[in-house]
Amino acid sequence: MNYNEAIDFLYNSLPVFQNIGPGAYKPGLDTSRFLDDLAGNPHRKYPTIHVAGTNGKGSTAHSLAAILRKAGYNVGLYTSPHIYDFRERIRVNGEKISEEAVVDYVDRWVNIKERYPQLTPSFFELTSTMALEYFASQQVDIAVIETGLGGRLDSTNIIMPILSVITNISLDHTSLLGDTHEAIAREKAGIIKPGVPVVIGEWRADTAEVFRSAAERNNAPIVFAKQVEGIVKADHNEYPVTPFGPVRGELRGECQLRNASTVFAAVEELRRKMAIPDEAVRAGMEDVTGLTGLFGRWSKVADSPVTICDTGHNQGGWELLIKEIKSVANPMKQLVIGFVADKDLTHILELISEVKEDVDVWFSSPSCPRGLSAQALAEKALSMGIDGQTEPDVNEAVRKAREAAGKEGFVLVAGSNFLIADMKWIGGNGV
Repeated sequence: MNYNEAIDFLYNSLPVFQNIGPGAYKPGLDTSRFLDDLAGNPHRKYPTIHVAGTNGKGSTAHSLAAILRKAGYNVGLYTSPHIYDFRERIRVNGEKISEEAVVDYVDRWVNIKERYPQLTPSFFELTSTMALEYFASQQVDIAVIETGLGGRLDSTNIIMPILSVITNISLDHTSLLGDTHEAIAREKAGIIKPGVPVVIGEWRADTAEVFRSAAERNNAPIVFAKQVEGIVKADHNEYPVTPFGPVRGELRGECQLRNASTVFAAVEELRRKMAIPDEAVRAGMEDVTGLTGLFGRWSKVADSPVTICDTGHNQGGWELLIKEIKSVANPMKQLVIGFVADKDLTHILELISEVKEDVDVWFSSPSCPRGLSAQALAEKALSMGIDGQTEPDVNEAVRKAREAAGKEGFVLVAGSNFLIADMKWIGGNGV
């Protein structure tokens, strides 16, 4: 089996969320625990940090990994979904898992499957085990593990971390996690473990009570992150006063002000158990993408016109994106959007309607099986008073949007991860 065959097996022989949506979600940890036992419980060989939340958990996980790298640790990082290559999900010191390691794992799984025909893991269950095993093989000093969906029943929730982090709560995946902030908070709070400190990045009155109750039941110290004052610059964020001295944050935008507060609070807790110098915090925050490979969070992909892509795909993400759009002082603003079909877009489109007079909207579609057609998106938007142009191919939509913006204009491509994955504009070189 070669790498392409291994990836084909993972996508076509297992239930995959990106292909079939909620049907691939398997609540419960029995399968994950069985797979973990078969692998020899690899996650017990190194300490872990567990990160959950509706928005910001990816940026937070990558930022923590970058800081730990700068502190001199051998760091594993497991996140999802990927954008371009499956191997983006599993990294050690920023380097993607090797193709050979993926093939080896899948080959071994095929042999195991013959012995346990009744075992039917999902894509995420199997690949989470792959990640935990790979980190053990690479002898990591610590691993940062991001939940996939939810927390309580997420496949990653078999680990016993040294720190749990919950970034925030927003209404997303409501058919699976609940349709209120309080219900979703209960699912996320499921990662709180007995005696393990938990950092809460953002909260409301109702969610704060959920977190406090879960922490009390588990005798887990709980920290509500203190908002750190920050300044959003054109190409970075600045945090003049932090426990680590002045910090320059490579990741910019208002959303990263909130994420930085969570990261700083998490580092202060981690310092109770491991050495993390101030300089490591400053150096890690200044080079998150270089140290970890993070992409898709207000990432500039081209100049003339400035072209940004962002994987904002739920209400919470778009609340922040709309603020960013409003802050762009450019009369030639273009917005290219595309989503999956099982996403409730009502609140997102309500937010976009706030800027409909200031931007030209282009309706596109991700090419994955769950992609909502550009025409269906345009019709939904029009019913809410948002007019625009329809271009199913996101690369053609971006080309036209950039042409319409002119060299001094501004283009934002945002929505589903799968829409961003279809883009071929990385580096500013068109298709």
